[in-house]
Amino acid sequence: MKTRLSLVAATVLTLVGAAAPALGAVAPNADTTPAPLQYVALGDSYSAGSGNLPFSPGVVPYCAQSTKNFSHDIAAATGAHLTDVSCGGAETKDFTTSQYPGLAPQLDAVSASTQLITMTIGGNDADTLAIAAGSCGVSSVLTLGLGAPCKTVFGSTFDNLVQNTVYPNVKAALLAVRAKAPNARVVVVGYPWIMPATRGCWPSLPIAAGDIPYLRSLQAHLNGVIEQAADETGATFVDMSVLSNGHDSCQKPVNRWVEPILGARGFTLIHPNQTGEAEMAKAVMTAIGLS
Repeated sequence: MKTRLSLVAATVLTLVGAAAPALGAVAPNADTTPAPLQYVALGDSYSAGSGNLPFSPGVVPYCAQSTKNFSHDIAAATGAHLTDVSCGGAETKDFTTSQYPGLAPQLDAVSASTQLITMTIGGNDADTLAIAAGSCGVSSVLTLGLGAPCKTVFGSTFDNLVQNTVYPNVKAALLAVRAKAPNARVVVVGYPWIMPATRGCWPSLPIAAGDIPYLRSLQAHLNGVIEQAADETGATFVDMSVLSNGHDSCQKPVNRWVEPILGARGFTLIHPNQTGEAEMAKAVMTAIGLS
């Protein structure tokens, strides 16, 4: 998800059967100590934990990848060997092409020996959420946070982009992941709530009152097509919608998992804070039986 403005309890599933080795069921070393889980983290800024300090050493600064993101939390809890190539602003195309000069395509980190892959992806494709949030933010200033100016102007435009562009892009990306790592458990995490269900918090989150449900519905649609793509490609979808309800960017600092624009802690504007990343890690581990 675009770092500058990027952008839902997880269902417990059994591990893959005979077609793929169970996570953690790896051959022991000579000293009988199990080899660590081979884990690759892909995806955008919600995977990268962009905005949470400190940033990962040796990673392209533009990616704003944090050592406090959910994949690092999972690796710390499980002893997995993590290769984290998540990058703020990543789109599905960046799985197979270079996002920045000198930065390898994310799928270069994946191989047949990879056992676990996690990601958030799709929110940046076609700039759908960035344009929606930016446009709605500007509109809210013009109306002093009243009405639904963004919905009035754009209507179904963003939902059409989600359905017609994001969905096929995510599905194609997940098929490419499966081709590179046929033995891996692939986990796609839904985006936790940014908007509250009804009442907003303008100007901390500069979205007009009537556009709050409009954008929340758009995020629900985004997560819905990502879940559909995951289901259709044999990936596990971790639904953050119930878990993150009441932890959106309009909640008190002690309760929120996603930060607002004004008054955000650190640099995590419209992104998960460290608590949000930790909760995403817990949801993933629960979903695939690592907790």
